[in-house]
Amino acid sequence: MDKELKPRIVILGAGLGGTIAAFEIREAVGDKAEVIVVNKGDIYHFVPSNPWVAVSWRTREAIEVRLEPVLRKKGIGLYANGAKKIEPAQNRLILTDDTVLAYDYLVIATGPELAFDEIEGLGPEGFTSSVCHVDHAVEAAKAFDALAASPQPVIIGAVQGASCFGPAYEFAMIVDTELRKRKVRDRVPMTFVTSEPYVGHLGLDGVGDTKGLLESEMRNRHIKWITNARVAKIEPGKMFVEELSEDGAHKADHELPFGFSMMLPAFRGVEAVRGIEGLTNPRGFILIDKHQQNPTFPNIFGLGVCVAIPPTGKTAVPVGVPKTGFMIESMCTAIAHNIRDILAGKAATHEATWNAICLADFGDGGVAFFAQPQIPPRNINWSASGKWVHMAKAAFESYFIGKVKAGKSEMFFEKMALDLMGAHKLKEEKSS
Repeated sequence: MDKELKPRIVILGAGLGGTIAAFEIREAVGDKAEVIVVNKGDIYHFVPSNPWVAVSWRTREAIEVRLEPVLRKKGIGLYANGAKKIEPAQNRLILTDDTVLAYDYLVIATGPELAFDEIEGLGPEGFTSSVCHVDHAVEAAKAFDALAASPQPVIIGAVQGASCFGPAYEFAMIVDTELRKRKVRDRVPMTFVTSEPYVGHLGLDGVGDTKGLLESEMRNRHIKWITNARVAKIEPGKMFVEELSEDGAHKADHELPFGFSMMLPAFRGVEAVRGIEGLTNPRGFILIDKHQQNPTFPNIFGLGVCVAIPPTGKTAVPVGVPKTGFMIESMCTAIAHNIRDILAGKAATHEATWNAICLADFGDGGVAFFAQPQIPPRNINWSASGKWVHMAKAAFESYFIGKVKAGKSEMFFEKMALDLMGAHKLKEEKSS
């Protein structure tokens, strides 16, 4: 088949979702389509390891993979200059250097834009650190070293509108563990500030007994907490927090001192997609149906943190729903299968399970949970804790980075393990 006549599939974004989607789509469509990745830069980094980078347990180089040679071996093209605009009515992307890239099918996997600017003083350009990006984690490590050298109060958590709470809990416990190793924990008061209605809510209304497990962990580690918290502003060394009651009424005001703080921000869609009618919601997240397709532009698919998912229920302070790793991988599988079928003249029928399997590392232990599906009500609702979780997280990091280096979406033993757990990526199709 003449390459010029092949349909072109473009994947926008090369994070966890975009990279795995590229591998899986290439495998699914074979030589029947051209597959291209568009990304800012050609480096993949394993985001779940950022909390370790922020306390110098990992270097950035240890969690990065250069994508160009991996993609080239798989016959996948790469534009490493990113996109500044999507023009879905014209089926094209405008790249940052004004190159026009046409597509037949577009998979949007950009991840989020970090909305630090929505709260005065929040973020690396303000007065708090971040573990959302490896660049932020590297800078956070410097701030953490300064804290250890001159112990002061610490505030860790997630602000109003945040949807990713696991890394905040992980980082609080990891910081506690490392401060104890450095023998200065007794001089560092710690407070966990979160928009969640209760500890362990996680944007999912809890999973198993995450409330009890995480509250117990915090008590054992002498970490105080404030829930239903809305951060008003942050000044150098001081955070202003309004605490609400469960019904949304004002409960208390807190003026919290800190020498080091890491607060996860709210997310929004990236600039290239925001404000496109029919493509995104007001927050800039990609609208999708059960087949991961956009209803207005059915040749566009969305996956990962950039897709629109409604909250699990009403909360006093806005709380979003996380898009966890296995949930994102199930979206990749559904999209790859649906594009393959569409190219063959069939309808898209595959649906992602959106199950959640998470390992939250605490440095010397951790909490694991399995939610099937991620959003309640669930068929499986399980959580557990123990030292094994820390070892499992380190093993998973090594496995996943190795998977990216090998250009594979799934190793055979991963599929075997998931099958044994009953954690499938696709819903069973109903027989007609």
